[in-house]
Amino acid sequence: MSDDKRAIDPWNSTLPADYETLMAEFGIEPITDELISAFPSTHRLLRRKVEFGHRDLLRIVDSIRRNEAYAVMSGIKPTGEFHLGTMMTAEEIIFYQSLSDKSVAHYCIADLEAFADNGIPLEESHEIAVGNVADLLALGLDYKRAYIYKQSEERLVQKLAFIFSTAVTFNMLEAIYGPKQIKYYLSALIQVGDIMLPQTEEYGGPKPVLVPVGIDQDPHIRLSRDIAKKFKFVPPSAVFHKLTRSLLGEEKMSKRNPMSMMTLSDDPKLAERKIWSALTGGRGTVEEQRRLGGEPEKCVVFELMTNHFIDDDDELRKIYWECKTGARLCGDCKSQLADIVSSFLRKHQQKKEGLMDLARNIVEGER
Repeated sequence: MSDDKRAIDPWNSTLPADYETLMAEFGIEPITDELISAFPSTHRLLRRKVEFGHRDLLRIVDSIRRNEAYAVMSGIKPTGEFHLGTMMTAEEIIFYQSLSDKSVAHYCIADLEAFADNGIPLEESHEIAVGNVADLLALGLDYKRAYIYKQSEERLVQKLAFIFSTAVTFNMLEAIYGPKQIKYYLSALIQVGDIMLPQTEEYGGPKPVLVPVGIDQDPHIRLSRDIAKKFKFVPPSAVFHKLTRSLLGEEKMSKRNPMSMMTLSDDPKLAERKIWSALTGGRGTVEEQRRLGGEPEKCVVFELMTNHFIDDDDELRKIYWECKTGARLCGDCKSQLADIVSSFLRKHQQKKEGLMDLARNIVEGER
């Protein structure tokens, strides 16, 4: 098994070395300019090919063109505060929901997986989920066209997982995920239930379903597509984004290492300090930087600008070339990003505070 194949694991923090190799090995189609232009509007993650690959995304394009129903499905494992990696998925579900008034978002609070993988009791993950949903609402989800639920309370998801288990073998699961404890395989089947839920009669029947995920979640997509064909569901579509690196650059951003991630609940001053400590693509000295230019391709600070915090493409290109030519130093980028992030967090946290009651009502099924 190649290093990249080992990196395709929903439960570890490894970064893939080469996205193009992964696409070839697993049959993932590239996001092309032609495909991007087929959507009625765009998003920086699409334009900049942060969303780099897909499965059956044209199915969603066709639904939008024909003004037909489709669902966007994603979720969160409630193990802690929203970080920038989970914010990316939230932005995607909000964007794809916004493209048609015939779309419905399904957002799963994966509390059963949080219990299986992280040992977090359901009562504890319930409280975490309230804050996570408030973050989602503050980012702009239209909750009136969304179904937000906990795995532990959606009996239909659990029923689907049991039914789907009749179509898989231990060897099949091991081939997709590698050797794992049974709890991970059970979690995978529950997630297939989540992905198929929008197609049940209770939620409007068969329809295209788009699942925006990081590339590390592709095993769930492949399993879901195999099972869909066996049970006469529409095979789910997926769009894959590059994984958000930790601030130190050595692995994907993860709640397992709090000091190398940035959360939406960070004190703005703490976030600024984290940015000043983040990995850059700078040279060893100012003189070298001026003479040789920086390496923005290696820089976590530039990655944060690209993926999250600078929407203007012209501004981003200007920053890139100033870095490459040595006209910009790392301190210039860190100072600019620290100001942007500090302002964003203050505004977001104020919005979130005003949405906590609504979030609690949604999580507790009382909206």
